[in-house]
Amino acid sequence: MASLIEELLSVMDGEKKNYDSILEMSDSKREAIINGDIDSLESITSREEDIADDLASLENRRRRILGDMAVVLGRDGEDMTVSELIDLLDGQPEEQKSLGAAKDALMHSASQVRFWNDQNQILLKQSLEMVNFDITLMKSMRQAPETANYNSKAFNTGDLLGTSGFDAKQ
Repeated sequence: MASLIEELLSVMDGEKKNYDSILEMSDSKREAIINGDIDSLESITSREEDIADDLASLENRRRRILGDMAVVLGRDGEDMTVSELIDLLDGQPEEQKSLGAAKDALMHSASQVRFWNDQNQILLKQSLEMVNFDITLMKSMRQAPETANYNSKAFNTGDLLGTSGFDAKQ
């Protein structure tokens, strides 16, 4: 059982390190979004996908270990969580403490990643809105309405409004 706990702690530490790596990249990602640096954003996203693959592998390992622990403890392996394991180890305070600390650290890192991903998602949405605004502005500049100017014979001259996006005169 002790070797399973050590293996579980190792896996959880690996997950935390991966989340911390993603967290470190979130600053670069935010800067790339703000600066419109598509190449950097693509590179960061590619590295994040690699880390996400590692996280999925570690999560599967963690579930397998928890399943093995559940069998040892005579429980259903499908429903075993780290929190339940901590509760079941009430006779082993040292293991409880180390698992609790690892769980808290992992949860903290995961929540930080979630927060910054949400912030970056908002930035991306705002960037897309700005691009749509620019596209609409460019279209409207080419589709300016005619003025109500008439020539001496009372015919509309067909003049268009100015070709610039904004009138700087006040």
